Amino acid sequence: MTEQTTSIQQKKYDVAEDLQPNSPAKRNIGPFSYMSMWLGDGFNIGNITLGSSIVVAGVATMNLIQTITAAAVAIMLIAVVFILNDRFGYRTGVPYVMQLRMSFGEKGAKWASLLRGIPGIVWFGFQSWTGALALGQIFRILTHGKFSNVWVCFIVFVIFQVLLALKGFKSIKIVSEIISVIVMIGFLVVLYSLLSNEWGAISQNLVHKPGSWGGTFWGFVVAFLGNYTAIILSAADYSREVKAGYSDVKRFFLYFTPIFLAYGATIVTGAMLAAVTGISSPVNAIAKLFDSNGFILAIEGFIVLGVITTNMVANIMPPAYVISSLFKVPQGISVALIGLLGILSCPWILVQDSSSAGLDMFIKAYSIFLGPVTAILIIEYYVIRKHFVDLDKLYDSKNMVPYSPNAPIALFTGAAAAFAFSNVSWLVGFFVGGLVYWLLAKYRPQGNRVQF
Repeated sequence: MTEQTTSIQQKKYDVAEDLQPNSPAKRNIGPFSYMSMWLGDGFNIGNITLGSSIVVAGVATMNLIQTITAAAVAIMLIAVVFILNDRFGYRTGVPYVMQLRMSFGEKGAKWASLLRGIPGIVWFGFQSWTGALALGQIFRILTHGKFSNVWVCFIVFVIFQVLLALKGFKSIKIVSEIISVIVMIGFLVVLYSLLSNEWGAISQNLVHKPGSWGGTFWGFVVAFLGNYTAIILSAADYSREVKAGYSDVKRFFLYFTPIFLAYGATIVTGAMLAAVTGISSPVNAIAKLFDSNGFILAIEGFIVLGVITTNMVANIMPPAYVISSLFKVPQGISVALIGLLGILSCPWILVQDSSSAGLDMFIKAYSIFLGPVTAILIIEYYVIRKHFVDLDKLYDSKNMVPYSPNAPIALFTGAAAAFAFSNVSWLVGFFVGGLVYWLLAKYRPQGNRVQF
């Protein structure tokens, strides 16, 4: 069978409009816009918070070289797995929630999609609350202490982001192009300021520490990797929006280059901020470190912009697709529900100084399941279906089986193995889940009843 390409015929299927296959004619995201998306997503407060988790109670568990190396290893793995899983969406125009049908069946795909939807909603709430903290600092300075109500900032900020996202990836493209470069400059200014003014404390608390190249090191590699696992899993949601004509190698660098620049810089910045101040929350750390109101205003503004780009790219549209698939509601309603659920996720708990370790645990917990699902999708597309999918049958709910046994077996086997090795959960779950699914497909083909 020849490999399926993006030259698909545009048909209308019995699903929500935003779940229809995206034809090449409708794709308007080029390389600059795509890289801007990942730059904007990488320069965000959550990634800085993850970097700060290296420092526990003022003591760094890894030194600077180990931190940089762990980030580099994680980013390379992110880009490699991203390009493997994005090809399906790029060549078919089909979103992730429909891609799941190949392995899990029509109803099984809906349940499996929650493994992407729930983390996205929690991250939306987390990012929005940290953005509200930054807004609170901004209003406190501008009003000379008369107003700094974080709750008001939070609710208004959530509503603002929901309104921005109502037009889907069209608005994401515009917002990312405008904001990503501005945010990048802001975070690089913070990094430069730390290196210039606080090198003594950084050297003492982060550079000249023995750290660990063992379990702690690989645990942070997986934590850094785990921060992107939800995005990697739903790679089709993004690649289906990219203009046709880009090879796998070119798309690889569209991921690797901006993620390396943005994610690497924010992780290192977070570790340095925590090492210098002893505070895990970047918003509070910046307020303590810089006593110039003008500087604080600028940095907090960059944080707010970074939250907007991150949520627009990673935490609104993919979960909105999940909502559309579950309840067959229009995109606008799905996006509004994401805003409401983000508020109900109680993000103010995760951003407390005492909760940075909890954030790391949360990432590892959902990574237990996302690793196996990612491997299942890759095995399904490359090994079982040989790069070819009949879209008419994929979208035909009436003739598709509700559930396919092989995929859940592989998922839970991989998740159990990942749980047993929680420090490196994603890697273990990915390889075990993929291996089990491949063996089941080979020796128990009747268990995969999604035949088309």
